[in-house]
Amino acid sequence: MKSLKKLRLIYKLIGVVVLLIITGILAVYLLAYLMGPPSLNNQSPAVFYDREGNEIEDTFGDSYEWVPLENIDDSAVQASLVIEDNRFFDHHGLDYFRIAKSLWNNFISGSLKEGASTITQQYARNLYLSAEKTWSRKLQEAFYAIRLEMFYSKEEILEGYMNTIYYGHGAHGIEAASNYFFGKPAHQLTLAEASMLAGIPKGPTYYSPLNNLENATDRQQLILHRMLDNEMITETEYEEAINEELAYQQQAPAEEEASYFKDEALKEAARILEKDVEEIKLGGYQLHTTLNSDYQQEMEEAAAQTIKEGSDLQAAGISIVPQTGAITAMIGGTNYKESSYNRAMDAKRMPGSTFKPILYYAALENGYTASTTLTSEATTFELADGSAYQPSNFNGYYADAPITLAEAIALSDNIYAVKTALYVGGERFIETAEKFGIESDLNNVPSLALGTSAVSVIELTNAYARLANGGEAVTPYLIEEITDADGKTLYSHSSEESEPVLDEKKAFILTQLLTGMFDETLNSYTSVTGASLQNKLSDIYAGKSGTTDFDSWMIGYSPVISTGIWVGYDDHREMTNVAEAAFSKEIWANYMENIDEDGKNVFPMPSGIVGLPIDPVSGLRADTSCEKSRIMFYEKGTEPLGYCHNGNVDQRDDVIEDTGILERWFDLLF
Repeated sequence: MKSLKKLRLIYKLIGVVVLLIITGILAVYLLAYLMGPPSLNNQSPAVFYDREGNEIEDTFGDSYEWVPLENIDDSAVQASLVIEDNRFFDHHGLDYFRIAKSLWNNFISGSLKEGASTITQQYARNLYLSAEKTWSRKLQEAFYAIRLEMFYSKEEILEGYMNTIYYGHGAHGIEAASNYFFGKPAHQLTLAEASMLAGIPKGPTYYSPLNNLENATDRQQLILHRMLDNEMITETEYEEAINEELAYQQQAPAEEEASYFKDEALKEAARILEKDVEEIKLGGYQLHTTLNSDYQQEMEEAAAQTIKEGSDLQAAGISIVPQTGAITAMIGGTNYKESSYNRAMDAKRMPGSTFKPILYYAALENGYTASTTLTSEATTFELADGSAYQPSNFNGYYADAPITLAEAIALSDNIYAVKTALYVGGERFIETAEKFGIESDLNNVPSLALGTSAVSVIELTNAYARLANGGEAVTPYLIEEITDADGKTLYSHSSEESEPVLDEKKAFILTQLLTGMFDETLNSYTSVTGASLQNKLSDIYAGKSGTTDFDSWMIGYSPVISTGIWVGYDDHREMTNVAEAAFSKEIWANYMENIDEDGKNVFPMPSGIVGLPIDPVSGLRADTSCEKSRIMFYEKGTEPLGYCHNGNVDQRDDVIEDTGILERWFDLLF
């Protein structure tokens, strides 16, 4: 009797559970009915605007076109149904049989590989949800699928699915995919072409025939076999499709403007609105950006004119308004269609001598002036750990005599830089880099002076922007305003107050020293590093170039824009062609000149600064007897007092006496 009572109790509990489940399902369907039909217009592209309010493009571009179901080849529809949802016309949004089968198969295999999403669920995801794999998203997807099936016909749902599914390579919908892969509209697809396309949406990267032909072909054959088993095609049609050799046209849309910039703008908008990128792309948002379309065009053209089409050589560049942080132009590579990887934002490479200005700012903080002299000669440094370090100058050229800081910067003397780094100290050098906004890991070694720790283009360009802004820092950004599809403002960028991170006077002095790379007055044992740009530049700029075996950099600025350019190979291939090492400078110079609006660059001089005609060789004041003269700037009280007479140092100059002591200290140690 007791066992019978227990059995009855179990049956009652099961009945209660089943009743609760049925009640819950009915409640869900009732709620879906009461909420009414969901809008089918939720998937609309985000639209980009430049800083002038001009529309750039939407996130679909030319790769999207809605076509009615009757204008899609029937084999394309059948192929999609057989592989994605063979019971589409038999269920009401959720395929409970398929769900149960999927759960059982996953339980047996101990994995979660098999899914059970219907075409209706996938369409719901495309319209309303993100692609993240969470239980909450799956539940929302199921609820939307129920609502779609309750208020729309199967044909409407299928048409929407075929027009919104993503086929990779920027192609949204069957029409765009058909044109991209085969150069024809969707109503002209052959069975072989249609079955190949139908296999892509499960994994657009993995199953694209352009990325992995073997994977794509295996999936195409699976689809054709299922179509044969389901009597959608005949044996003859199957054999013909299996044996058809497909010709891929890759009819990509016209080259899009500012593709790398738009990708970063999408990411920034996603962070701001706390959504994923796909939600932003398909949510109908209006993205008002900082893009200067003229600057962008000039940067793209400068890169294209310098690097030959088809070359493996890559280029990256970025421009930042120093006073606001607005990013006005960006290139992340030479060909977005071939590689969407943004080298301006995401790649980190050794900056070479473009890292030296950070070192020399630290030196200015620790007693250096434009006149500080150190000997440029082949030197082996004995380090604290007992090891030896032997840097060299470009082509093995040395002055074999003292040179000034002004010359060292203009000529990019490596010995001067390493001596300075040892004087400043590694910790102070790295702390200074942090003031410049460098967040990448830096190695506390003497060679850091020569740019041996990798940084990104945006990091270093933003660091130079702080010099252009008188030592004040702002945060780079791309989004000015975001509105929804109805025009409601969701976000508006508020101008932040710039934060003083560098001394205004020292920032100005360093800026003036950085103009020296273009001034052949500073030619000495070798030419200034910007000598080749003399015929390209008609205005005043500050900057520094840098070259490693694998990288070519040029970072520089005017009072209104800071621009960084990098050139190199993705695989860190050595640049054996001498001309390639100068490409970054060529791109930078052509671009900066083309965007220079008034040709009257003047860096504002703060109070407490004096400018004097200086002999660049001795670092002393110049008079009519000196061979060369250049205006150099000093904080009041640090300017040289003596005069140069035919290159002889005037020992009345206290500053130079101090500098001589420093030099003798180096000579003693090294």
